[in-house]
Amino acid sequence: MAENCIFCKIANGEIPSKTLYEDDMFRVILDINPASKGHALILPKKHFANIYELDQDTAGEAFVLAKRMATVMTEVLGCEGFNILQNNGEIAGQTVFHFHIHLIPRYKEDGVGLSMEGKGEPKYSLDEIQKTIVEGLKTVRAV
Repeated sequence: MAENCIFCKIANGEIPSKTLYEDDMFRVILDINPASKGHALILPKKHFANIYELDQDTAGEAFVLAKRMATVMTEVLGCEGFNILQNNGEIAGQTVFHFHIHLIPRYKEDGVGLSMEGKGEPKYSLDEIQKTIVEGLKTVRAV
């Protein structure tokens, strides 16, 4: 647990939250600034700043839990779709530097803006990007 991390404190029960689920590894809470009805966060109890620090077991368990929560939330909240979102780094929208997963139920006309639409023709070569990433998979160690 990181000393001054608010999400560590919430995940470990030092700060009250609207807890939806808890086990030895995670706490799932309602977001206090929700994007939509039911917006929740999966918080590991152990501190990881981002996905790059996450060990593979925790990463796997986090996404298994995300699937379970999304399935239950879709059924009980009657949402029409679901976003599972995870940001890494300030440029990507991360504001709390404790790994977490957003669970965002989606409803018709909810006004949530999470579009991934492209901006027209890419300004880079898809062939070059493909080659670079494929080569990186052979050489970069991802723990």
